Amino acid sequence: MKSIRRLLGLTRPAPELRVLMVCSGNICRSPTAEGVLRARLQAAGLEARIEVDSAGTQGLHAGQAPDPRAIAMARRRGYDLSRLRARRVTGDDFLAFDRILAMDEGHLGWLEKIAPVEARTRVELLMTYASRHRDRSEVPDPYYGSERDFALMLELVEDACAGLARCLADELSARHPRSGPASKNQNT
Repeated sequence: MKSIRRLLGLTRPAPELRVLMVCSGNICRSPTAEGVLRARLQAAGLEARIEVDSAGTQGLHAGQAPDPRAIAMARRRGYDLSRLRARRVTGDDFLAFDRILAMDEGHLGWLEKIAPVEARTRVELLMTYASRHRDRSEVPDPYYGSERDFALMLELVEDACAGLARCLADELSARHPRSGPASKNQNT
């Protein structure tokens, strides 16, 4: 089927940027961040240019859907996480993804420890991109908490993903500056 699509020119071009969200089990925070960022990119018309995925530092939930509480909270705000499935971070992820975003300091330390030297600069905290919650460096784990904890997690993720989406859009613009008539006239 892929070869037929390729022959007909129906294949999607490779994404220009790839982003990986990481938490512990890949069932609460990172799939929520994946779903929120995908929605932001789709709204900006960038979903074909930027690939988003998520993974966990542990493989305990590999193959499972996100936590039902995360799915329900996301659904209330218009995000669909139901098709996502948990997986563990692999060594290949460090070379495949341009940005690897950790939900907390523990994940950040783990990722930096196992990342190849050339990939360590790709690893950072998601909350670095937050604007309304600059006082927060981490997205707290809601797993053992209440509905309120899942709501806070989603609020923090939405804030950080809004900033991240703007940053990614700016990065793509810098890679491909406009070359329309206005830019040509500036040189005459």
